[in-house]
Amino acid sequence: MAFDKVKTLRAAERSLEMGKIPAAIKEYCKIVEGEPDDFTTLNILGDLHVRVGNHEAAISCFRRIADHYREQDFALKAIAMFRKIDRLRPSDVEIANSLADLYAQQDLVVEARAHYLVVANAHAKSGATQAGLDVLAKIADLDPQNTDVRIKLAEGYLKEGMRNEAAAAFSDAGQSLLARGALDESLNAFSRSLDIRPGDYVTLNGLLAAHSTRGTADEAAEIIARASSENPDDLKLLSMLAGAYVKAEDAAQADAATVALIEKDQSAYLRLVDVAHLYLGLDQVHAAVAVVARISEQMLAEHEEQQLLELLNECLTCDADNVQALRLLVRAHWWQRDVDNLKASLERMAEAAEAAGVVDEERYALTQLTRLAPEHTAYADRLQELGGATEEAAAEVLPEFEPTAEGRTETNAEPVAHDFAIEPESSSPLNGESEFQWSSISEVTDPQDAAGTEMEIERGFTFEGVVSEELSGSLDESAGETSDAEEDRRATLRKQELESVDFYIAQGYADIAIDTLDLLEQQFGKHPDIDLRRQQLETGAETAAIVMDAELPAEASAIEQSADSSAAIDCPQPYLPVVQQPVANVQVIDAGLAEIFEEYRVSAESETIGNGDYETHYNLGLAYQEMDLFEEALEEFQMAISLVSPDDGSTRYLQCCNLLGHCFMQKGVPQLAVKWFNKGLSSPNTSDDERQALRFDLAAAYEQAGDLNQAKNLFTEIYGVNVSYRGVNERLKSLESRMA
Repeated sequence: MAFDKVKTLRAAERSLEMGKIPAAIKEYCKIVEGEPDDFTTLNILGDLHVRVGNHEAAISCFRRIADHYREQDFALKAIAMFRKIDRLRPSDVEIANSLADLYAQQDLVVEARAHYLVVANAHAKSGATQAGLDVLAKIADLDPQNTDVRIKLAEGYLKEGMRNEAAAAFSDAGQSLLARGALDESLNAFSRSLDIRPGDYVTLNGLLAAHSTRGTADEAAEIIARASSENPDDLKLLSMLAGAYVKAEDAAQADAATVALIEKDQSAYLRLVDVAHLYLGLDQVHAAVAVVARISEQMLAEHEEQQLLELLNECLTCDADNVQALRLLVRAHWWQRDVDNLKASLERMAEAAEAAGVVDEERYALTQLTRLAPEHTAYADRLQELGGATEEAAAEVLPEFEPTAEGRTETNAEPVAHDFAIEPESSSPLNGESEFQWSSISEVTDPQDAAGTEMEIERGFTFEGVVSEELSGSLDESAGETSDAEEDRRATLRKQELESVDFYIAQGYADIAIDTLDLLEQQFGKHPDIDLRRQQLETGAETAAIVMDAELPAEASAIEQSADSSAAIDCPQPYLPVVQQPVANVQVIDAGLAEIFEEYRVSAESETIGNGDYETHYNLGLAYQEMDLFEEALEEFQMAISLVSPDDGSTRYLQCCNLLGHCFMQKGVPQLAVKWFNKGLSSPNTSDDERQALRFDLAAAYEQAGDLNQAKNLFTEIYGVNVSYRGVNERLKSLESRMA
């Protein structure tokens, strides 16, 4: 026989109306069995299991929903469902770990730490010390600046023989201390890490940075040299050693280490540029020029001529008459086919060589000048005085120069290294090488779009924008695609959003469901599934009320008579993170680790306000409110409002006042709702539309609190401005009939 969902759903609702909860559970089980992905029905089924005291069955339902939301990256909804499980099964290690991970994703440090502590304490009591330390490492990651605890954690790892973990923890502590400028403490942490892993690159780099800042880079170089000698084929260590000697200003050692590196990796030849700069800084110009001579030909071959020219000019700034540097400058300009600069360099070289008495270099420069500028007879006369042109220089083939050329052309012959007196080593060229997120809402509900029954408690003007933001965020991902897979993606997105619509209908949020359906129809066009939900909204007001009765505590006398004492669970209790106290007679780890546990516990208890920004708490509060976890929603909204002020120029304070008021009304505490709605009305920079919405909500709160005169006055004020606003005319008539 085919499964008839509508018929089964009606049977379940009739059973609820008659107070036959076990019979309703049986019918809802049929629906879930027929449609495993109907998470709205699954949530209702879980709530009914709670009412009859079958907590294990309820947890099974809630866990399926929580896992679904987590897999879909709806972290806030997943947290809300795991919180429902946590209330039914406190201190469950698996649930606490799931909650902790989700809280950590949302940057809610205090909440994450509290649940990680539950897991860590459970591991400690069972003797699983290593697993407990791993959890404590997660807690330490939540607060990287807490280096004292991280060092104690490293010591705990070391005692347990977890050497790699200990070394990593010491290194992390050293990095944090270095960032804070605590150089001596960071060096101590790095040293303890290197005692365990002497060749760790990250730790050695941190050690070098700390010593360099401290002015003792030579000490770091000694440590790196020992590590390199123990691993002679490790190029990273050798490269680090060369850099360490440069920072230590030990030019000779830096030169030797860099040459050793280049012998194993010719692509590192530019590291000698740092060595040349170091020699220049030490006023050893001849040594610097000698280093440049070693790499000049490779720099030209690798098209690093500009860097070469800059380096040579630095050398000539220190010693303008250095003949060897001028000879290299001539070579660079010859390679570039820059005739003007070549002539100028040859003239400088001739003058410097004459002053230094280096006849061969002067004859070479004059020979090339007489060939490049034969009209200048002075060059020829001086050359004759020196004995005439050298055969080698005269035999060189002059390239075809373009006076304004900035670089050589591929068709011209390129001079080779043996044309010059300096013969540097040659080398071959180098080879080239998400989330579901709620957004802040600044607009109020349009009066013409409001929906709901006469006495329904309004959900607040922020939800309309929230739904639009959630839907548009998921639909934007599919925009612009025209492939065959587009239809499948659209169908998937439509199904996902319809699932949210089902949830809104089940929870009684008719206005949100209607807005979502309108947006879906605009994006995807008409569809039978959308029409089906509209029919449910049009004909199911009474049915929805019955379903909501199943989730609310003891509102119908028939249900109250059939439910056992476990029905008290339906009323959400204030959530407090479960942090178990250390038990002295069950201590199975050493005193040092016990101290770590206690330090974490005290830190967790001392922070009463959760970490994170306004948006995180606000969005989490919305998720809790959707799941009817009003106590938790109130906690998050109160945290959010504590992070803003009424006069900060935004609507965030007003939004929180509005939502706090609605949550208190849902909890049946209209007196507190009145307080928050009044706070919202008193906030500055409130628009007329926002004030109108708050007056209506305030009037509804007064009516629920039994202050009918105040309610009537406010409804009358609203009626005087807009007679059709949110059915105010009918509200006034109903109120007057009650007061008669």
